[in-house]
Amino acid sequence: MVAGAAALALVLVACGGTRSHQAGPAATPMAGGAAQRPICGWTAKPPATWKHVIWIWMENHDYQQVVGNPDAPYENRTLIAGCGLATNYHNVTHPSLPNYLAATSGVRLDVGDCEPDACPTTSESLFGQVRAAGKEWRAYQESMPANCAHRDSGTYAARHNPPVYYTRIAADCARWDVPMGDDSGNLAQDLRGDRLPAFAFVTPNLCNDTHDCPVRTGDQWLASWVPRILASPAYRAGTTALLLTWDEGEGGGSNDCATDTRTPGCHVPAIVVSPATPAGTRSGTLFNHYSLLETTELLLGLRPALGHAADPATRDMRRAFNL
Repeated sequence: MVAGAAALALVLVACGGTRSHQAGPAATPMAGGAAQRPICGWTAKPPATWKHVIWIWMENHDYQQVVGNPDAPYENRTLIAGCGLATNYHNVTHPSLPNYLAATSGVRLDVGDCEPDACPTTSESLFGQVRAAGKEWRAYQESMPANCAHRDSGTYAARHNPPVYYTRIAADCARWDVPMGDDSGNLAQDLRGDRLPAFAFVTPNLCNDTHDCPVRTGDQWLASWVPRILASPAYRAGTTALLLTWDEGEGGGSNDCATDTRTPGCHVPAIVVSPATPAGTRSGTLFNHYSLLETTELLLGLRPALGHAADPATRDMRRAFNL
């Protein structure tokens, strides 16, 4: 929904071109008390095919509300300063649900924020692509009461959990769409045990994604969970990329956002965290949720691209961020 609250973080103003520069000394501790190393940019050459791609989606804040916000110190001083920022990244439309579906199917569906039993879709999806390639996916949903839950419950919102809408993957959803849990939950265990799937979709609950709570709350959530990802065996192996973005900007203003560079509610942050992305990388290339889909398909070796991810005008993010 296009309501108040905040989201993750990004930086600066939309402008053309791609450039890199070094920023503050963001680093992550290694296991066993080993010396720290930078979060991003500690390997020069990306793998030909990435073993893991992780998405984290935040909610309902446009670029100007996140990038440079003093209430988001971890997002700005650590992730944005130490990794990559797409300064001209766009959601597809409003409200929430069609953005989650567009990013995972390449199709802009004419739906509101309906629950999955009211508006299921037979569209192909990134989740189905992953399965067809013989790989596994997981959706880690914070505060979801049970696997593949089709109804809102407390701070869990089904509209922020795209697998539950795709009828083609119903069997996999029942197994692989799981409650995120806490320190002993599914995500924490998979990170510690080096059991991450090829594609992971991580959704904070309605408070921690800043849909219902302040930007600072989401920043603190990220400051708790992202370091666990960065310290995991999967990330330390150099074959895992983390892509953070927001579903949509606040305030609406347009329902045709994919290439709208003038409406604030169409411009959202997107942060790229990877071992091969030099610290301080910035790109002003026009990217959107279709770009996120195409980029992920390419990183995981999945083809052909789905829906608008295959459009000639859709740019993937690999070259801009050395992925």
